[in-house]
Amino acid sequence: MKRNVCALLLLFFAWSQTLFAEENSKTNFVITDMAGYKHQLSHYKGKWVLVNYWATWCPPCLEEVPDLVNLYDKHKQKNLMVLGVVFDYKDVNEVKEYVDDMLMSYPIVLGDDSVAEQIGKMDVLPTTFIYNPQGKLVKIKRGVVTREFIEKLMFAGKK
Repeated sequence: MKRNVCALLLLFFAWSQTLFAEENSKTNFVITDMAGYKHQLSHYKGKWVLVNYWATWCPPCLEEVPDLVNLYDKHKQKNLMVLGVVFDYKDVNEVKEYVDDMLMSYPIVLGDDSVAEQIGKMDVLPTTFIYNPQGKLVKIKRGVVTREFIEKLMFAGKK
């Protein structure tokens, strides 16, 4: 009986270590933006990090851009990083035009399978992955994300 319990504990320990390693690798992604800069989650310790999946043809994505720009511009020097990841686009010029038209001031990453493998897959666009200042994924928001929603999350319990 003791051997069975020990064997089960060893199996559980090995399984949990593998799971932890997989989860840890997803929480320290490395992605490169359109300007060629590498962004690694661990470099943003102490800041909230939003990874926002979007597409140029997506009306709800268009709707949330002004709030994301406002958030980024207001908090980037203090406690927030926003990374936009565009999926399902025709070509890079289409993305550049969209980014310019929408005055998107935060870094933009061209999404592909390797980005989705590192950060997470999406069911709908837009989808936003929200990491707390310790680098832990605390929320996956499917659909439009608003400035109020993010600021409420960022400042919860700080009154």
